[in-house]
Amino acid sequence: MLSLKLPRLFSIEQVPQVFHEQGILFGYRHPQSSATACLLSLFQMTNETLNIWTHLLPFWFFMWRFVGTLRVTDVLNDSYSWPLLVYMGASCVYPLASSCAHTFSSMSRNARHICYFLDYGAVNLFSLGSAIAYSAYVFPDALVNTVFHDYYVALAVLNTIISTGLSCYSRFLEVQKPRLCKMLRVLAFAYPYTWDSLPIFSRLFLFPGESAQNEATLYHQKHMAVTLLASFLYSAHLPERLAPGRFDYIGCPPKQSPALGNGLLFSPITKSAHPCSLQPPCTGLPPSGDAYMVTGVL
Repeated sequence: MLSLKLPRLFSIEQVPQVFHEQGILFGYRHPQSSATACLLSLFQMTNETLNIWTHLLPFWFFMWRFVGTLRVTDVLNDSYSWPLLVYMGASCVYPLASSCAHTFSSMSRNARHICYFLDYGAVNLFSLGSAIAYSAYVFPDALVNTVFHDYYVALAVLNTIISTGLSCYSRFLEVQKPRLCKMLRVLAFAYPYTWDSLPIFSRLFLFPGESAQNEATLYHQKHMAVTLLASFLYSAHLPERLAPGRFDYIGCPPKQSPALGNGLLFSPITKSAHPCSLQPPCTGLPPSGDAYMVTGVL
């Protein structure tokens, strides 16, 4: 009879330090796993299984929504839908890249770095996609066609490049300077998120009248709350820091895709359901073609 043997798991003392997760004591895969063993670990309870599936399942959901939107949209002639489509495409790339990074990160030390470089790049690509959508749909009327609006996407592109480089560089500091590594990585994702969210902050707090009776406002408020909670848990290594070994399989390992990005997973549902609910077409102008070209290159 054909039997399937799942890969052996290891404790924290049995793997190199670069693979260690704070507060996670068991459930590590072999640090030189084969690609087959990595794929088999999808169906084995390891300390990465939850990370993999919580990115893989959203990828299929967002892809389903993306394809459904494409089928009912005149892509060539409806330029107002382009920012939404760019955003939804980035929303599919991000969880797919993250699930692949967590799946194959145990193949070797170098493979681990490469996987998370791609992961960080995908998170920042998602950030840029968010900025393009916000520029088209979310800006308050009072800020449309201002200097801030004109340079908003261009600076978001710059933020994407800097954040990707900074987050990738932080990986080389994990062993020697873990505190500095954590600070740089949180900064690398917090700053672009803050910049991208300025139109939402402005609409919710500076121009609340424009959001009155707006169905999407509640979604964005929940989105902000979830993001702040996720970033706090990621930065503080909670809950695994409070009880090492108790959250090996359901905790929040620090090398999962940045929690700021995970909090943003709720946003595609919001904007795909209400693509124009925050900004009427006559005032929210899609970003220039250069922004789409840069997104494609990145």
